[in-house]
Order: sequence, then structure tokens, then C-alpha cells
Amino acid sequence: MSNSLVMGGSAENQSFGTGQSPAIGVRSPGDTSMPVSSASSSIPTLEGAARPSRATFDAGELAKVCSRYDVGEIESVKEYRRGSSRSPKVTLRTSRGAYLLKRRAAEGSGATAVPERVRYSHAVQQHLAARRFPLPALVPLKGSGETALVLDGHVYELFEFVPGNPYDASLDATGDAGRLLAYFHKVLGSFRPEPGLRPRTGACFHNAAGLGSHLDIVQRRLGDRGQRVVESLRDRYADAAVRAEALGASGWPSQIIHGDWHPGNMVFRGSRTVAIIDYDTVRRAPRAIDLANGALQFSIIRRGEDPSQWPAGMDEGRLKRFCRGYDLVPGCIISTAELEALPWLMIEAIIVEAAVPIAATGGFGGLDAGGVLRMVDAKAAWIAHHAQRLTDLVGE
Repeated sequence: MSNSLVMGGSAENQSFGTGQSPAIGVRSPGDTSMPVSSASSSIPTLEGAARPSRATFDAGELAKVCSRYDVGEIESVKEYRRGSSRSPKVTLRTSRGAYLLKRRAAEGSGATAVPERVRYSHAVQQHLAARRFPLPALVPLKGSGETALVLDGHVYELFEFVPGNPYDASLDATGDAGRLLAYFHKVLGSFRPEPGLRPRTGACFHNAAGLGSHLDIVQRRLGDRGQRVVESLRDRYADAAVRAEALGASGWPSQIIHGDWHPGNMVFRGSRTVAIIDYDTVRRAPRAIDLANGALQFSIIRRGEDPSQWPAGMDEGRLKRFCRGYDLVPGCIISTAELEALPWLMIEAIIVEAAVPIAATGGFGGLDAGGVLRMVDAKAAWIAHHAQRLTDLVGE
């Protein structure tokens, strides 16, 4: 694996479990007017680092892009401030309904063709949609079945907008999220991409060789006050990776996984999941990668805005209900080895989830970086101490 770790999507789309998380839930669009040019200011972060200002559309760009879709007369345009700041989004209210327009973050020089990973992601979404999996429908271009637009060096996607509410942290909503993950894995068991279209592989949080360099950067950002916690995280990660590997994690069968299964990528209505969003990190990897990340994200206990004061423990009821929801789907029983590895994979996941964005930006969703790392260290220690009990609990 390279030094570019992928876990939980972009470094700016962090999530730690409950409805108060930096990237949680999908709400109906607010009343914020859409800026028509990028701001020049930046947000100060840890040790003087600066987070890039949020990218935006300009009016001429929007007019050109929207003219390529058959969505009726546009009645309103509103900025949608979620996800990566490098990938601007707006909601469109038109005579034919509501849509979400996204310009993908630039990847190197200006695009001249749809990137392969975008085509693969769209093929996955179309496979899921054809089997009635709940997700926002991709909108094709006028007179074409193509679902991605390349224009002036940028890549655009248009989706039907699905309104809903954030995760309410209830057991019913948690179980439904686990059920949908199993259904996602099951439905994609029959997915066969067109010849030559290859999925991304690897680049997940387990046994990530690039984590060390990210922790080096984090330690430099924090200075002396971060040395103890960073070294502790190195040790905890190394121990967890060895334990998961001893259970065979790298040798488990690979399949298509979501790669970013957390409450912020789900739309709820009450306790029911009505849409799963964000397929940018679909890849081939063992299903336990999704399972462990989901179990982690849906069982985090978060109280207040100071992460160093969050409880070290996890919500065991939600952890069990998430995994029980997965188990209830026929053909998706969690294996004994996966159960035993689950706590160790969760430790790997939470450490990578924190270290990568802090290394990249110096912060974590507006939270104090040092406090986040101390919280992660405490939770990793708690999970390790209670690993066997958690395995037994989920396996009951």
C-alpha cells in the first residue's frame, strides 16, 4: 500500500458515529445562497496549517453544465455544504423535481475523459439501482446513457436528491444500517463489470504501510505535546494489525465493498434507511473492512465538543444491533474468524480515521486535534481490553 491511505473517504469527510458528527446524515437543503466564485480566505488549523477554502461553482459554469441535462426549468439553486471542500455541490429545484449536482475534485491535470474509477463507481450504482437497492439515481445526459459529464477539464455528476433526516442513534436505525450493509454485499455478489473496467484494490485501513508516515506528520504538527499519544497509537495499531492478520484478515475473500460505511453516508426517515450515498471509495477488499468500520462508526459514544472528554467505551447495544442486522440477511452470517478480528479491525480503523485527516489538514472536522487523538487512544485501549467480551457479545 502506498502512503496515500484511503479510509472513510476524503480527509475532510470525517465521521465518528452519532448525529453530531462532522459528516453525519443528509438533511434537506438549507437556505444558504450559492456563492458564484471561490473565496480567497482560508481557515486556520493546527500549528498554522491552513485548510483550503471551499470550492464553488460560478454562474456561467452552472449554466453550461445544466444545459447538458434534461431536468426541466431550474427554479432555485442552493449550495450543499457537505463532504470534501474540494468538490462543490449544489441542490437544484426544477420543474421536474430536486437534484444534487457535484463537480468532482480535480485529479491532476484537467480531465479529458471520465476516469476509470468513476466509470466503475457508476457501474456499481447502476447494478444496485437495477436491483432496487436504495440509493440516489444517477441522471443521464441528454440523448445519452452516459452518467458522467466531462466539460472544460472537470467531471460532473447529477443525482436525484433524496430528502431525509440524520441518524438518530436508535437501535432500530442502527440495525437497519447493518442490514443494508449485508444487502449491499449480497447484491454486488453478482456484479460483473464490462471487460477492462477494473476496481480499485487495497488501500484500506488494515495493515496500512503508509500509516507511519502520517503519524510522523501528526507528531511534527503537535510537537512535544503529541509525542506520547502518537507513540501510543503506533503501538496500538501495530498490535491490532498483527492480531487481525493472525486471524487471516488479508487472506479472506475479496468482494466489492462500499469503503466508507458510516451514518453520514446514509439518508434516514425515522429509523429506516432510504438511501446510501457516496460510492467514491468502492473497491475490492474483504467484507470485514466494511463491517468493522460500520461497527465502529455506529457504536461511538460522543458527548460534547471536547473529544478528550468523550467516554472511552463504545455503545455495546448499538454495536450488537449493527452486527445482528447484518447477520439477519440470508447468506450473510459473520464468520467466527471475522467476529474474533472485529475489535482489532475497529482499532485499526479508528486510528487511521483520525491520523490521515489530521496529517493532511492539521484538524478533524473543527475539533481539537490533540483532543481527538487522546480520545482515539482511549477508545483503542478500551476496545483492546474488552476485545473478547465484544466478540462474545456480537456472537451471542
